[in-house]
Amino acid sequence: MHRLRVFNSGAFRLALLFVVIFAVGAIALVAAVNVAVTRYASQTTATALVDESTLLRGEAQARGRDALGQLILRRERIVHAHQFLYLLLDPQGHPVAGDLPATSAKVGWGEASVAEPAEPNEPSDGQNTVRTYGVRLADGSRLIVGRNTSDLDELSDWLGLVTIWSGLGITVLAVGGGLLIASVFLRRLDRVNRSLQEIMDGRLEERVPAIGMGDEFDRLTGNLNLMLERNQALMDGLRQVSTDIAHDLRTPLSRLRQHLDSMRDLTRPEDLQGAIDDALAQVDDVLSTFHALLRIGQIEGGAGRARFEPVDLSAVMDRVLLAYETAAEDAGKILSAQIAPDIVVNGDPQLLTQLFANLLENALRHAGDRAHITMSLAQVDGAVSAVVADDGPGVPAYERQRVLRRFYRLDASRSTPGSGLGLALIAAIAELHDAELSLSDNSPGLAVGVRFVGPLADHGRGHVQRAAFF
Repeated sequence: MHRLRVFNSGAFRLALLFVVIFAVGAIALVAAVNVAVTRYASQTTATALVDESTLLRGEAQARGRDALGQLILRRERIVHAHQFLYLLLDPQGHPVAGDLPATSAKVGWGEASVAEPAEPNEPSDGQNTVRTYGVRLADGSRLIVGRNTSDLDELSDWLGLVTIWSGLGITVLAVGGGLLIASVFLRRLDRVNRSLQEIMDGRLEERVPAIGMGDEFDRLTGNLNLMLERNQALMDGLRQVSTDIAHDLRTPLSRLRQHLDSMRDLTRPEDLQGAIDDALAQVDDVLSTFHALLRIGQIEGGAGRARFEPVDLSAVMDRVLLAYETAAEDAGKILSAQIAPDIVVNGDPQLLTQLFANLLENALRHAGDRAHITMSLAQVDGAVSAVVADDGPGVPAYERQRVLRRFYRLDASRSTPGSGLGLALIAAIAELHDAELSLSDNSPGLAVGVRFVGPLADHGRGHVQRAAFF
C-alpha cells in the first residue's frame, strides 16, 4: 500500500517529469556532440585528402608519372600510420602504383571497401570503409587518394551507445531519486497529517511539525502554527465569553425576573408604569452588553480592515475631547489635552473614535471626584503615541492584564454602572490596528497608552478623511 502511495504521489510524478526533461536533454546533448564530432572528423578527413592529392599532383607535374609512382610506394610505407591509401592509373586505366582496389578509380569524392589489415600470423576477416578523392593528372593519368574512416565509424557508434546508456542511466537514477524523495516527503507529510488529525480530534494545543525541506516549507508550517494559535485563542476566548455570559448576566437577568414577578402585585397604573420603565432599563443594559460582545467579536474577526484609510488622529482626539468637556465639568473633573496637530495613521475612523471615547469615558467613571484627566498625542521615533491618563486610584499592577478581559471588573468598580467590556473593546480595536496597548502607573492614577507602530499614511491634512461622530 505504501509503495502504491509513493507511485501515486505528486512528488513521484514531479520526479518523472524531471526524468523526461533530463533524459531528453541528455540525449539531445549527446546527439549534438555526435553530429559535431562526426562533422569535424569528416571535414578533417576531406581536408587531409585534398592536401595529400595536391602534394602528389605537384610532384607529378615536376618529375613525371614514374617518379610519382616511386613516391607513392615510399609514402605508403611512411604514412601507413595515417591510414592513407593510394591508386595511380595510367591514361589507359592500368594500375601503376598503390593498393586501393580498381573499383575506387573515380575522379572526385567516393567510397571504397578494402580488407582490414591482418594482424601478424592472423588472416584478415574484416572490411574497412575508405573515403576517396580522385584527380586527373596532366598526362591523362588518374590519382586516387583514400583514407580509412573506420575510426570515425567506431567513434560514431560509441557516441550512439553513450547516448542510449546515458539516457537509461539518467532514467534509472531519476526514478530512484523520485522514489526516495517521494518516500521522504510522504513520511514528513504523514507527520503533518497526524498532527492535523489530532487537532481535528480536539487537541487544539497540538502544532504542525516542521517539514524540514527548505525555508519555504518551514515558513508554511510556521504560518499554519500561527493560524492554529490564533484559532485556539479564539476558541479559548469563545469559551471564556460563554462562561462570562453565564456568570455575569445571570445576576441582571435574575434581578429582571424578580422585578417582573413583583409586578404581579401592582394594581395602581402609575406604579405599574414605573415598574415597566425600570424593567425596560434593565433590558436595555442586557442588550447593551450583548451589543458590546457582538462588536468585540466582529472586531476580533477582522471587521473594519476593509474600511482602513488615512485618518487624522489629531482631529479625532480633538472631537472626543470636545464631546466630553461638558460631562467632565458637570462631574467636577478637570479635562486637559496636549494634542500635536496633523498626525495621521491608517485605520477605521469610526473605531478609532470609539477607542478614545471609551478610554475617556472609563477615566471619567473610575478616576474619582475632582480627578484630573489628560489626553496627549505625539509622534516619537516614527511611531504615534496616544495616552489617556488620570490621577485617580489607578489599577494594581497584577490586575492590569486582567482588566482587558471581558466582564472583568475590579472590586472597587462593581458598585458603578457598566458591564466590564469597555477595556476589552479598546484592546480589540487596538489589536485590529496593530497598535500596542499598555497600562502603566501614573503616580498616582492610571495611564493607558496606545502606540501605533505601523507605517504612517503619507497624506496631508487636506487629503485625510474626516468623519464627525459626535
